[in-house]
Amino acid sequence: MSEKRSDGELLRAIAADRDRRAFEELYRRYAPWLTARLRGRCADAGVVDDVVQETFLAIWRGGARYREEGDVAGWLWRIGSRRLIDALRGDGARGRLRQALARLRHRDEASAEERVLAGVEHGDLAGALVRLSPELRAVLQATVVDGLSTREAAVLLGIPPGTVKTRAMRARKQLREALA
Repeated sequence: MSEKRSDGELLRAIAADRDRRAFEELYRRYAPWLTARLRGRCADAGVVDDVVQETFLAIWRGGARYREEGDVAGWLWRIGSRRLIDALRGDGARGRLRQALARLRHRDEASAEERVLAGVEHGDLAGALVRLSPELRAVLQATVVDGLSTREAAVLLGIPPGTVKTRAMRARKQLREALA
């Protein structure tokens, strides 16, 4: 059995080698804690889940660098709380798209009531998103909302980059047709 690595060792392995196991261990160690803390600040579980994902994606992509000063939990809290503020300020088309996709994530079909409410709140966009398959919505989430490259989205979704491109093209075409 391997020895438990320190937070600093995990972060160094992620930064230097893009060590997936180190990333997964860090995520298991801190994601539940960060989620609980952020839910104390925001009642919308979908927004909180997005913020936790964005926080850890920033670490994986290397955009957030730990300087080995202070507590890792405090460092994660600063990243997560700033991203929560950004998410709560998010208005305009990108913010509406993010909210609509967050509501649709983790379920196959919205109820009739939810469709009516989404249509009232977001107009045709939410309805068009509801009609997309979960696979197409996942690609939109990764590439449009999360801003991942095709290659990064492919790794995240566990599909080939060509499939990401094809699904993104199909999703855009279906949205264009639905919104025309």
